[in-house]
Amino acid sequence: MTDIADQPHILVVDDDTRLREALRRYLSQNGFMVTAAQDAADARARLGGLAFDLIVLDVMMPGESGLDLCRDLSAQGIAPILLLTARAEAEDRIQGLEAGADDYLPKPFEPRELVLRVQSILRRQARPGTAGGNNGPAPIRIGRWLFDPVRDELRDGEEVVRLTSMESGLLRALAAAPGVVLSREELVEKAAVDAGNDRTIDVQVTRLRRKLEGDPREPRYLLTVRGEGYVLRPD
Repeated sequence: MTDIADQPHILVVDDDTRLREALRRYLSQNGFMVTAAQDAADARARLGGLAFDLIVLDVMMPGESGLDLCRDLSAQGIAPILLLTARAEAEDRIQGLEAGADDYLPKPFEPRELVLRVQSILRRQARPGTAGGNNGPAPIRIGRWLFDPVRDELRDGEEVVRLTSMESGLLRALAAAPGVVLSREELVEKAAVDAGNDRTIDVQVTRLRRKLEGDPREPRYLLTVRGEGYVLRPD
């Protein structure tokens, strides 16, 4: 039996009482410690006193929406976020990813799929370098940033930028082959991105450019090769 101290702590935020309790119960039964919040204000109160490994967040809520809360928490690097929503159109998925979500699951969903997606996000967020010595790919310099593919960190001195699990997976794939053009299909495979359509990769590239580039509109390091894909050209 897993020690409770080793269980990932998940914050479930949903205004639907029945669904919120069902999620809390099911995730608890699958090895997670779960705290539930009924809306964004409740979530902020709990985030003020507790640390979480992942946030499962409903989009449509009264008051502050899940998307607005996602944007704010993602900008602060609080924790990875899995969005839940009744809207399953491609544009809704893109909007969620643009808000900083690590993954997006439309309702209704199978509880087992939720658990698998949570586990996948947590695996991508794991810090394998903390116990494995110096094994793993070496950090790579990208402009003023040093990207550590083991820790999934962008660092400039004391300044550290959090990457979502999709962003870090994409950057790891590009950094593993600097100067090599990778197609969207190759990036989906190498970065283990759950791509609903081609625009998923484009959205992640846009988000990465905002964090990497001095001027994201005139990228210097993460470049588009028309008709072929993307390439990372680090210093």
